[in-house]
Formats: sequence, C-alpha cells, structure tokens
Amino acid sequence: MKFKLHVNGRDCIVDAEPNRTLLDVLRTDLGLTGTKYGCGVGACGACTVIIDGQAKCSCLTLIGQVDGRRVETVEGLAGANTLHPLQESFVENHALQCGYCTPGMLMSAKALLAASPSPSEEEIRVAISGNLCRCTGYKQIVAAVKAAANRIEAAKDRNQP
Repeated sequence: MKFKLHVNGRDCIVDAEPNRTLLDVLRTDLGLTGTKYGCGVGACGACTVIIDGQAKCSCLTLIGQVDGRRVETVEGLAGANTLHPLQESFVENHALQCGYCTPGMLMSAKALLAASPSPSEEEIRVAISGNLCRCTGYKQIVAAVKAAANRIEAAKDRNQP
C-alpha cells in the first residue's frame, strides 16, 4: 500500500505493508537512522519522534497510523549550518554520553518546549520520563532542556519589534 506522510518538512510517499512500524519505515525506507531501535515495546523511548506535535514511540506506531500526518525526527532538528538550541544545550551541558538515548530525548524535549516554552524542572522530568538513559543520571539532561528553553525564549525576545 502507498502511504503519504510529511517527514521533516518534506512530503514522502512510502510503499509498505500497513503492519510495518513507523520506526522500520523511517530507518529502512527513508534512511533516517537517527531514530533508534531500543526495546521494540515502547519502554525505552529511543525511537521517539514527533507526530503532529506529540512525542510518540515509533516502534509502537504502524505506518498506516501516520498516513497523511506530520512526522518529525531528530534529523529535522538542525538547520543547514546550525544546531537546534536543544542540540547546542545538550552539548554544552554534557547531557549525552553514549548518545543512544539522545535522539529520543531531544524529540521528547522539543515536543515539551512547543507545548510549554518555559517548563519547570518537574514538567521536564515528566516529559522525558518515557526516555531511559543509563549514562547521565538525568541531571544534565534536565539542565540542558531548561537552558534550551531559556535560549529559545531569549531568541524570541531579540526578534520581536
């Protein structure tokens, strides 16, 4: 079957069996390997993407469920020559070590900041609670998300007349 989706700002048509996961289609058919396979049962968050503004596990999402929908992956964060403020903050705050959880963390954080531009530490912790990290202990990740929120807000303030 053919499915049409909008991935990272571009329209895609994918010919796939409707029972294939979005994770598999992203990685295999579209070559977007930033989204990681972790557990395959939605428990680790390594495969988190944003679907129509909501953070979702792509390993639990069938391709048929995203027909006609907007999907954002970690590859869509950075601009041509610049990192997204979340990516910059993760580097500056040492919020990644092995990096395997990082794409999912970034996408969960992006969805949070879109919904709540100035989140509390508790809101950040709730937003990333579905993303497991075995390296950092989350302190640096929370700090990075808070720093990114401040950076994004400051950029908005600079750009307003």
